Amino acid sequence: MQPFTVHTGIAAPLRRTDVDTDQIIPVRFLTHSSRTGFSDKLFHDWREEPDFVLNDPTYTGSTILVAGRDFGTGSSREYAVWALQNYGFRAVIAPRFGDIFRGNALTNGLLTVELPTDTIERLWCVLEAEPGHQVTIDLIERQVRAGAIAASFELDDNTRWRLLEGLDHIDLTLAHAGTITDFEHQRRPALPSTTLIR
Repeated sequence: MQPFTVHTGIAAPLRRTDVDTDQIIPVRFLTHSSRTGFSDKLFHDWREEPDFVLNDPTYTGSTILVAGRDFGTGSSREYAVWALQNYGFRAVIAPRFGDIFRGNALTNGLLTVELPTDTIERLWCVLEAEPGHQVTIDLIERQVRAGAIAASFELDDNTRWRLLEGLDHIDLTLAHAGTITDFEHQRRPALPSTTLIR
């Protein structure tokens, strides 16, 4: 997993609230279990609207999405996170996220940043007045910066450390590979065992 420390990138303003996972990636596209191949399915139905934000060429290459409240509600679907990442997003900023989506995002290395609604509105105004404007998300300082805006956000220490180090749950398990192997060697042969595959 790619570490997330300080990221600066073009931010796209998504002025929509209550965006559920079926709007992020419609269920009809969940045809394989690979983490790749979903970038063109992200917001698929909305991208048929000519004025949809991601159809505006000034937001091409966006790596930060600034959305409204309750982003990622609905069904538990890692595909929603994968589609955002496949498109190139490293982070989503919103006032509130669906709990399962937020857990999936942080587990997969997509940073979710919660900021107050009035701060989101200020960010939208900056991004719409200056399309292509860059935003900085500083995970070290837990701060979002854009022009005159400097807003702090909260993230628990363990998740922050894991993202800074670029560690997913598999990496955390493999860090104990020696202990696991030693344990398995000491078990009685008649008991079930595991084999470490690299």
